[in-house]
Amino acid sequence: MSTVAVTDETFDAEVKNSSVPVVVDFWAEWCGPCKQIGPALEELAAEYGDKVKIAKVDVDSNPNAAAAMGVRGIPALFIFKDGQVVSNRAGAAPKAALQSWINESI
Repeated sequence: MSTVAVTDETFDAEVKNSSVPVVVDFWAEWCGPCKQIGPALEELAAEYGDKVKIAKVDVDSNPNAAAAMGVRGIPALFIFKDGQVVSNRAGAAPKAALQSWINESI
């Protein structure tokens, strides 16, 4: 499975109503650190397969979802489980650190 592009309109359906844990990456095209972690998130999406969904929300195109989550800086990452935030972090991190964070949270 690859990452899923999520919009303001699909946020509840794709994230809050998901039957599997969801990692949400709030990002923007102009954000250097966002681009830095993008490939790692794609790899993790493939590795986790159907066990974890990795969703990406472009904050420029979808400001409502970011505002609802209180995102002040990007990249901002949230883990949702059963429709609730169970963990969040800000800033770029190496793939191993992201994987460890996901594993601890799910």
